[in-house]
Amino acid sequence: MKIFLFCLGIVFSCGVMAQVDIEISKDSSVIIGDIIIAGNKKTKNKIILRELLVKKGDTLSLNSLNEKLQQSRAFVFNTQLFVDVTVTVAKQDSNKVAVLVLVKERWYIFPVPYFKLIDRNFNEWWVNQNRDLSRVNYGLKFFHNNLSGRNDNLNIALITGYNTQVTLRYENPFINKKLTNGFAIGFTHSKQKEINYNTGLDNKQEFLKLENEFAKTYTRVEFAFSNRPDQVIKHVFKVAYTWEQVSDSIIIANKNYYGVDVNKLSYADFFYSLQYFNTNYNVYPTKGFIGGLTIFKRGLNSISDFTQVSIGVSVIKPISKPVFFRTSLNATIKFPYSPNYVNQNLFGYGDFQIRGLENYVVDGSAGILSKNTLTVKMFDINLKLPIKSKTLNVIPFKFYGKFFSDFGYSHNPYVNNDLLSNKLMYSYGFGLDIVSIYDFVFKIEYSFNQLGSQGFNVGTR
Repeated sequence: MKIFLFCLGIVFSCGVMAQVDIEISKDSSVIIGDIIIAGNKKTKNKIILRELLVKKGDTLSLNSLNEKLQQSRAFVFNTQLFVDVTVTVAKQDSNKVAVLVLVKERWYIFPVPYFKLIDRNFNEWWVNQNRDLSRVNYGLKFFHNNLSGRNDNLNIALITGYNTQVTLRYENPFINKKLTNGFAIGFTHSKQKEINYNTGLDNKQEFLKLENEFAKTYTRVEFAFSNRPDQVIKHVFKVAYTWEQVSDSIIIANKNYYGVDVNKLSYADFFYSLQYFNTNYNVYPTKGFIGGLTIFKRGLNSISDFTQVSIGVSVIKPISKPVFFRTSLNATIKFPYSPNYVNQNLFGYGDFQIRGLENYVVDGSAGILSKNTLTVKMFDINLKLPIKSKTLNVIPFKFYGKFFSDFGYSHNPYVNNDLLSNKLMYSYGFGLDIVSIYDFVFKIEYSFNQLGSQGFNVGTR
């Protein structure tokens, strides 16, 4: 019977969206008689079942069933375990249906060579560091992104080159029977010959490189506990302890790097985040809502002590079939206000970035960022693989054109320049996003900013 239903599921599958294609009145109710999962060799069935919005025995109208299956397909795909997911139904008898979930698993094991620029983004290396090829790290990284079939990840990194680094991390998101709780443990040890020790009057990073000693050594251990009560909400609690030390040469260059004439620091970090993801594809959503709150507490003494609170929301709204609009608003504040340089990083680090100002950093104790993008899907290209694969025959590429405009403001009571701090920053431009499997997003952007400069920026998500 299951083999027959599985074959029916393949017949009814038409693309990646779930749909009901059975001869029952739209106003009628149906009963979920069975849920059949196929295509998963490594991933356990229960990991897929927990993402579904339906369960065996549910009674639903066809309209409600369609909506739930479409959203369930997105939730399963957002586990980042599969290259393709199809959810359909087949009639069993009378008003009973079977839900068929067909998945194609990713490759989970990646022992890959590592080669990466040390700078915070490509533009920093290309423009401010004059494309210096010595500013790279290389080595070996090993990833297993589904170690036990429960979406647990093991990461090992052995890096050398400009810096040296050893990283070990293991994360298991589901450790209880209800599949709601998880944990992560990690260890990192690194040594750097060059560090960013100050921000200059032109809002660009200033570096100090040492030839005969390391500019900075860093060791960190951490433990995290997570709770994911449903498909869209996740709580993360993390505690970490860090030991770091910089050379005396760094303190001579900036006596307030850690605090007045302090060259070593050890501290505990306490971290809580609330995450809400309800999109069709978390990596590159074309519709949905994202929200988050982060509370970060560092240190317990006057030198290392500070607290940071961040909040962010993103709304992705389809306008027509190929066009969607995304707007996001993020804000962060740090207190107590501190002149210590290591506590001042704000704009230009991580995702807190204004497009068009990639060559600059803006330190501050509080900031707000608005990013707005109008995107249109242009076309798809499918490249056939030269070798046969049971899970992947082609590599799909989706091309999106976009227009964007960003705004930001950074407040810094300790500012030593007036180029970008304590004033409105803005940019606008256009670009192209290329999206493919394994969460690959490549961005090409041409932008203009309030300084009167313009130029290209390329990068990945």
